[in-house]
Amino acid sequence: MELKNLTYGIVGLGIMGGSFAKAIREKILCMNGSSGRIYVCNRSTACLSMASEDGVADRTFTSDRVSEMLPECDIVFVCLYPHATLDFLKVHRDEFKSGAIVTDISGVKGIFEKELPSILRDDVDFIIGHPMAGGEKEGYANSKAEFFVNHNYILCAQPFNKNENLSLVRDLVLGMGFTRITETTCDIHDYKIGFTSQLCHVIASALVESAEDPEITAFGGGSFEDLTRIAMINAPLWTELFISNKDKLVSHIENFQKKMDEFKAAVASEDSEKLKSLLEDTREKRMRMGSIRTVRKT
Repeated sequence: MELKNLTYGIVGLGIMGGSFAKAIREKILCMNGSSGRIYVCNRSTACLSMASEDGVADRTFTSDRVSEMLPECDIVFVCLYPHATLDFLKVHRDEFKSGAIVTDISGVKGIFEKELPSILRDDVDFIIGHPMAGGEKEGYANSKAEFFVNHNYILCAQPFNKNENLSLVRDLVLGMGFTRITETTCDIHDYKIGFTSQLCHVIASALVESAEDPEITAFGGGSFEDLTRIAMINAPLWTELFISNKDKLVSHIENFQKKMDEFKAAVASEDSEKLKSLLEDTREKRMRMGSIRTVRKT
């Protein structure tokens, strides 16, 4: 299959679904001889009208008409919350095109590994994916193809995935602008994302909540702003992500609290040698972390 000649389906046209549609349109289908199409589905109609007017979508479908869209699509991106994605797959399992590739964008993966084998048909290949990109503001109006440029995409291949479909998804991901593909297990994904994403959102949120003076940011010089950018959070989504990955996230929070206690004790006791040692170790560790960049990891 050639990427430029496929029919792509996007279920859920928020900031991520809209960004996928725009990236596919701009970077995959805008070429001579392309016969590819983009179909989009969403509950509300405002973003559907916008996607049509923008020239992003070839056809639009409200959620009650998704059964008309799915049989036409070669690749389907389900851009819903994690449990809503599973519910969608259960309800519409018999409506996907035979041979279709279906994928998700969810920030937790263990629940998919557990339930997918009992949900999908043998002739539909579900490839577990997670684009490590996006923006703070919600909705199609804030979607951008550029969100994906030079970012990382995580794939969690399963034993039932077909090699040719995995290769096609890799080509599609790189074609949309991602420059790194990390391939790992669902368990490792949830452990590492629990640290690099979910814990960071917890810390940013806790920092904002800890402010006793609402006008304290008048004295900001950039540090507070940089640390709390991600605290402008989609509460329903991140509540679901935190709870779905609770065991790994709670473990990360406990480790973070231990380090906070070390810093607190060193400051309270005026232990300058301990503080200097902690900070020097932090600097060296962060520099090593910054040098880790993999194109593809298995």
